Amino acid sequence: MPGEPDAPTCAAARGADGRPLHAAALKFFWGPMDCGKSTMALQMNYNHARQGRRGLVTTRIDRSLGPQVTTRIGLAHEAIEVTDDLDLRALVRGRWADGERVDYLICDEASFYQVEHVEQMAELVDHDDVDVFAFGLATDFRSSFFPAAQRLFELADAVARIQVEVLCWCGREGLLNARVVGGRVVREGAQVVIGDTVPDAQVRYQVLCRRHYRSGDLGPLA
Repeated sequence: MPGEPDAPTCAAARGADGRPLHAAALKFFWGPMDCGKSTMALQMNYNHARQGRRGLVTTRIDRSLGPQVTTRIGLAHEAIEVTDDLDLRALVRGRWADGERVDYLICDEASFYQVEHVEQMAELVDHDDVDVFAFGLATDFRSSFFPAAQRLFELADAVARIQVEVLCWCGREGLLNARVVGGRVVREGAQVVIGDTVPDAQVRYQVLCRRHYRSGDLGPLA
């Protein structure tokens, strides 16, 4: 109306990386072995860093057994190893105290984290505006949820199955991660045992369709 002061311009507050405050999210990307979880994690890190954002890459029990994220197609990136007593909140806030900006976390092999780590991820999102992108398996060799994966399903703002198709030896879609010892599918033992996917490994893992996972049939080349 004439004579009235102009309405104030409404603009969302923004953080140091230029993104709106309180827009952070916890996202969980999951799938069976060989579907490209670690590859996607490194691509996500690249995409965000390319736009000027600064993040940390974490992992736990990577196939290399070292503090790095590695992929079966040859990509690798240094990472922070997540131990049982590592507090992700303290990790980020410590970097801030040292004057380092942290806008996001890439959490690879998240199914092997502790449930407490998932709670810490959620707190970083909700209270510190840090984006968290977690990548991992959903189920173990017994087709049961990993505790951390289950908590991610419960807490994440978004959950997405990675769409790179993995096939069982029969040609059907591979759904389940079988543990193979001595040429046989085993269904008892510790939830996490380090193995490989090569045929001559003492302990190895093979993705199977539900039918062949249930029957324990590893195919003609097993």
